[in-house]
Amino acid sequence: MSIASNISQIKSELPSGVKLVAVSKFHPIENIREAMSASQTAFGENRPQEFAAKAQALEGQGIEWHFIGHLQTNKLKMVLPYASLVQSVDSLHLLEAINDWGRQQGRTVSVLLELHIAAEDSKQGFGEEEILDILFRAGSFPNIRFCGLMGMATNTPDEDTIAADFGRIKAFYDYLVDLFPEYTDFRELSIGMSGDWRIAIRYGATIVRIGTAIFG
Repeated sequence: MSIASNISQIKSELPSGVKLVAVSKFHPIENIREAMSASQTAFGENRPQEFAAKAQALEGQGIEWHFIGHLQTNKLKMVLPYASLVQSVDSLHLLEAINDWGRQQGRTVSVLLELHIAAEDSKQGFGEEEILDILFRAGSFPNIRFCGLMGMATNTPDEDTIAADFGRIKAFYDYLVDLFPEYTDFRELSIGMSGDWRIAIRYGATIVRIGTAIFG
């Protein structure tokens, strides 16, 4: 199937209100243009240099860029001028650096806090207590817009394990929404990738990040 056909098939299965982010990392601009021909507007990248190059090449095309990878503080200037949403804020040091950049540029940066719950130690992210601490003092980050959580399930073919991981993320997300009703932008739950997005939908995903199932 073509890229456009893959997108159309996935979108036909997504519930209303769930955003598809096409993960275009490692794929050329021609592939992004084909996806755009299928009315896809949100794209995700995880390498700052590649992200900046594509954003500059496609400037003015109406693309909503999401940064979904580990972001080092010395690469902020490659990402933040172009990102509609930084999905992968995984440390207090990074959060503070993004806030400082926003203050210097007179901008507010929209972010998701990455929750680490998967079994692999290699995955990045905050623990639940760390996220609670950040949100209790959200006023310390005036140039940050906290928009929700991002997470990944354990990399396993066991669907029960994946479902349990997504269930835990969703339960914590619901707890935060109830605890902080004043944070009216905190409404996004980014879970689910090519191999598990259908499970993520069952657990309330508002954003799914799909690459291989679109681009091959």
